[in-house]
Amino acid sequence: MLRRIPAIVLVGLCAAGVADAKDRARDLGVPFEGTPGKFNAITDVAGVEVGQITRIEGEGPRVVGTGPIRTGVTVVLPHGKDNSRPVNGGFYNLNGNGEMTGQSYLEDFGVIYGPIGISNTNAIGAVYAGVQQWTQKKFGEALWPVVAETYDGGLNDIEGFHVKSEDAIEAINIAKPGAVDEGSVGGGTGMRCFGFKGGIGTASRVFKIDDKTFTVGVLVQCNTGERSVLRIAGAPVGQELAKKWLPCYAPGQSGEKQKEPVCAADGTGGKPTPDEGSIIIVVGTDAPLSPIQLDRTARRAALGLGRLGSFSGNGSGDLIVSFSTTATVNDVSDEEAVGGEVLATGKIDPVFKATVEATEEAVVNSLVAADTMTGANGYTLFGLPHADLKTILGQFGRSN
Repeated sequence: MLRRIPAIVLVGLCAAGVADAKDRARDLGVPFEGTPGKFNAITDVAGVEVGQITRIEGEGPRVVGTGPIRTGVTVVLPHGKDNSRPVNGGFYNLNGNGEMTGQSYLEDFGVIYGPIGISNTNAIGAVYAGVQQWTQKKFGEALWPVVAETYDGGLNDIEGFHVKSEDAIEAINIAKPGAVDEGSVGGGTGMRCFGFKGGIGTASRVFKIDDKTFTVGVLVQCNTGERSVLRIAGAPVGQELAKKWLPCYAPGQSGEKQKEPVCAADGTGGKPTPDEGSIIIVVGTDAPLSPIQLDRTARRAALGLGRLGSFSGNGSGDLIVSFSTTATVNDVSDEEAVGGEVLATGKIDPVFKATVEATEEAVVNSLVAADTMTGANGYTLFGLPHADLKTILGQFGRSN
């Protein structure tokens, strides 16, 4: 079963985060720079597909191996399901308290093979195995994928190892182009972002270099950030909401956590959390970039995260991977090499700018889309309250 939702996964303690699931940051009047693509998603880069498996099951006290389960898998396929050709890749380790496989290939060869997987900390092996099993069956050989993680052990029974290789395989099988689900889905199901419920978010930018049009798309799995520093479109949202909608425990479900703060109906009673937990950022583009240029592009995604106030805390694994779908890949035989020359270094600024803008918006989209969720031991993360966000943006003259 791919998605099992108990009756009270989405707690009704308050109105925070409970809104139309179709709302994205722009729908709430958040002003962003740049021009998005058709879907404002990483899939606006031609050929890119995204697949997600969400596992939500159980409630109440944590029983290791049983639940509650609040987790899943997200995969990004640079060339879709029908093409095993590697892509040029880049990497940046903003803060290394996390894991992303494939770094040796990225550093030495500058390539990415197969789907990029994202899940929870204890699922790295299962997702890696699933990608290898799928690629072996599909293409006749197991590829060596990039697989990254963030920690969902607050809401999820992470020590129960509920993500299996079959989940990664199914996520690949259902991957598709077009609109991408955001918030508490896929690998982002159990994640926390700036003290709110977080998860998956995506955005894109379309731009021209000379007479050619290119796209940059970003997908994030946000599980990082200290509430007090959060800024959205420059407005100090974190400061304005520093004492409300903080993580807490639902009454009657806390089990051994009885001494932890209990959720109140008015959003008070929670406890601030430090900047920890990690964020994975995936940057894709159809601009023909070399591995060195993609390393430089990955570093610019960190500036997009910084626009939100992040200082990349010691306890957060902030890892960024980037790829180009059109550049010639040198780690193949000459007769297989396709593509043209890479973009001239002196013309790369629009790529950098698009990456910063799309990263900022992708993180905000992850916050806007994520509804309030209760998980193991009654641990509760509130969704970013849309009404409060619109009010704050208005107060600081930052609303469209």
